[in-house]
Amino acid sequence: MTTGRPAPPSLAAQRLRAQLLSGAPARTVAGVTGHLLAIQAQDPRGARLAVRARTSGLLATDVDQALTADRSVVISWLNRGTLHLVLAEDYWWLHQLTTPQLATGIARRLAQEGVPPADADRAVGVIGRSLAADGPLTRAELRERITGAGVRTEGQAMVHLLALATLRGLTVRGPMRGGEQAFVLVRDWLGAPPPPMDRERALGLLARRYLAGHAPAGDRDLAKWAGLPLGDARRGLAAIASGLADRDDGLASLAGPGEGPAVPDLRLLGAFDPLLLGWASRELFLAPGGPVITSNGLFRPFVLVRGRGAALWTVTGGTVVTGPLGPLTAPQRAALAAETADVERFLARPRGTRGTQQARGTGETRRARGGRRAQEEPRPRP
Repeated sequence: MTTGRPAPPSLAAQRLRAQLLSGAPARTVAGVTGHLLAIQAQDPRGARLAVRARTSGLLATDVDQALTADRSVVISWLNRGTLHLVLAEDYWWLHQLTTPQLATGIARRLAQEGVPPADADRAVGVIGRSLAADGPLTRAELRERITGAGVRTEGQAMVHLLALATLRGLTVRGPMRGGEQAFVLVRDWLGAPPPPMDRERALGLLARRYLAGHAPAGDRDLAKWAGLPLGDARRGLAAIASGLADRDDGLASLAGPGEGPAVPDLRLLGAFDPLLLGWASRELFLAPGGPVITSNGLFRPFVLVRGRGAALWTVTGGTVVTGPLGPLTAPQRAALAAETADVERFLARPRGTRGTQQARGTGETRRARGGRRAQEEPRPRP
């Protein structure tokens, strides 16, 4: 796999540092999630590997714990209508800001799947009543109830019905049930919503938080990442102009120390890693036309060598297997060995664990209603 022309070191180094792929790692799942603001999560292992690459010493089961027992993070359809892992406290304003424009597309897709508006409304009602009585529930459990109400769930209808309930602010993906993430009512899982955030304030907060994990970046980068109009991205950046660094390249970054760690020798990044999704162009880190992104839009795990995608990798029988990499320097070989061992450690289930805590019935979820997460009680995961 060709790596193309080397990226300009300074810009690559700054973005890798902002992404926590060089320098000091985050310490917790909530720490890395909050820093990046939103981690694409339609690939469950990929989202967990994104956390691994930006932390030290955690396990994949720590992500499950954060989703289930801690309730510190949730997964929901947000930016660009795609599933993202976000902090529980960020869910509210991100949902308010990024989802209203998605309703038309969902309605169109449901119509294409043979689900008229009245049936879609009926399905959302079934989801709400079912979760209120018996949640958390898995997709299969909700499908059975929606089908029983006479609503079509074949093809892509079911996923779009679930998305519709989420876009209406009814549900999120909360706790893990065995190896599957279950759906919960937002009010049961996260408690009472805070007062709505003023849109201008939310745009400024979006811009500041985005730059913390992606700078240097431009207005088109922010617009594409958030799935918002370019005008909204520009308004957000204008709102925080007094806190931006002086730059001569037309990009924006938060004011602060300008120097940082060099580009790392080698990193193993998972499917749909945020490094390939944070800007309007991926060519800084990835040569166009390579095998990392498939023709149907899937992003595969890849090896990053000196800031450039250089090969694919996978896990077979618990062992990391990399594609042809070409000659590596001694530091790069050492980094590959360390990264390989760390991925295998991260994905291994600790001995003695059998699944994760599970949430059943309404008792667990409703304790959260009306307030923050109760830290003293066990909770489920997604």
